[in-house]
Amino acid sequence: MPADTEVQPIVEMRGITIAFPGVLALDRVDFRLIPGEIHSLMGENGAGKSTLIKALTGVYAIDSGTIAVAGSERRFESTADAQAAGISTVYQEVNLCANLSVGENVMLGHEKRGRTGIDWRATHTEAERHLAGLGLRLDSRSELGSHSIAIQQLVAIARAMVLDAKVLILDEPTSSLDRGEVEQLFAVIRDLRDSGVAILFVSHFLEQVYEISDRITVLRNGRFVGEHLAADLPKDALVAEMIGRELEDLAAISDRADRAIDRTGTPVVKATGLGKRGMLEPADLEVYDGEVVGLAGLLGSGRTELVRLLYGADRAETGEISVDGKTARIHSPRHAIDHGIAFSSEDRRGEGVVADLTVAENMILGIQARRGWLRRVSKAEQDAVVGEYMEALGVRPADPHVPIGNLSGGNQQKVLLARWLATAPELLILDEPTRGIDVGAKADIQRKVAELSEKGLSVIFISSELEEVLRIAQRVIVLRDRRAVGELDAHDVDLDGLVDYIAHSEEGSVSR
Repeated sequence: MPADTEVQPIVEMRGITIAFPGVLALDRVDFRLIPGEIHSLMGENGAGKSTLIKALTGVYAIDSGTIAVAGSERRFESTADAQAAGISTVYQEVNLCANLSVGENVMLGHEKRGRTGIDWRATHTEAERHLAGLGLRLDSRSELGSHSIAIQQLVAIARAMVLDAKVLILDEPTSSLDRGEVEQLFAVIRDLRDSGVAILFVSHFLEQVYEISDRITVLRNGRFVGEHLAADLPKDALVAEMIGRELEDLAAISDRADRAIDRTGTPVVKATGLGKRGMLEPADLEVYDGEVVGLAGLLGSGRTELVRLLYGADRAETGEISVDGKTARIHSPRHAIDHGIAFSSEDRRGEGVVADLTVAENMILGIQARRGWLRRVSKAEQDAVVGEYMEALGVRPADPHVPIGNLSGGNQQKVLLARWLATAPELLILDEPTRGIDVGAKADIQRKVAELSEKGLSVIFISSELEEVLRIAQRVIVLRDRRAVGELDAHDVDLDGLVDYIAHSEEGSVSR
């Protein structure tokens, strides 16, 4: 670690070790938080970040090592113990009650009481005071679910501050926010830092990490690699520490994508006038053999809605779909699978992994679904498929028999990719396949997509990170306000040009 600062750490973790059956999750890790600093915890998926946070918040008991808070050694047996010590956490998925009011969520468990029970007027007044402390002027009686995810994140932070938190842990708080919402959140985080709160920030967005961080700690394979002042750690050095090697130049992926696509023949999949009232205005889409088509637009622009209609996850009211030149009636995901269309949803937890099943069982679900449940996949075939894709995608740990819920987000995403590749689809739809995963896993998935498209697989690729879209796609369909507004050649536009097109393009304009 760097030389100690003059300020005593509010949290100091020494020699933290946690082992699970067959996995040493943390191996004598040191970590500290200093009041009035924003400290980012970095590492690839599976590096031990989540485990370290769960040790600090009382979710996991430590096998060895010590945790000190404000100079006093503590042993956390539960999350309540950690909260009592002034440690609060706001998770990526907002852990609040959307059907309750804003004020009820802020004050839940800490309501103001009068002679006859809860004094709701005083409770809402107190909630509004905490919200105002974060610069939020909200009607505390409004339903939480009526507000944006960004506001809900800020309400979760207000709730944490009701507990008089000295340490605030923010786990991927920006993953579902647009740029304006991120700026609003960062303004609140900086104000909390300036008031003396120690903030532990976890994100896979490197630009955001450098924008907000004072200090960075890196873990790799469950071990402490280094602690640095953010200003002293160049981005390439951070990436090298995270993955243990220099990251292969991503330009190599762009080179693979920079190839001519033959669009003179019949599209693999063609959608004409595909739409649904209140969901998506009628849109056209063509994907040719070996082509990667990117869908770009802001959150809520209609990207996901378009592919869900194409896949039959939602039923279109207008338009038609053809596969290999023949009209296809796709009214359900089963129909789509029968026509060689595979879809990996952006909702990895809700619509992707089955957490209680093993890695192997998750991998073969796609094959089994395509065949039907009466034609069981033999064990020999399962073993062959699982072995092939475990190696090809570098799934870690390399044990197909562990529950997939025990894997990091990046490795879960690799398993989902393997699930659909095993079905040998003609078209693979990937909706936010790299969201919430580390830089090394992102590069692995991008590289695999480029490799597969070279071999003839057609891909629809959706990502909020527009650099990714431009890196691996040949064409980009731009959506805004739930309608397709234009098409771009990915090799003729740079990031600034794409952003400008998303913001200002006129419906129907096309650049090829």
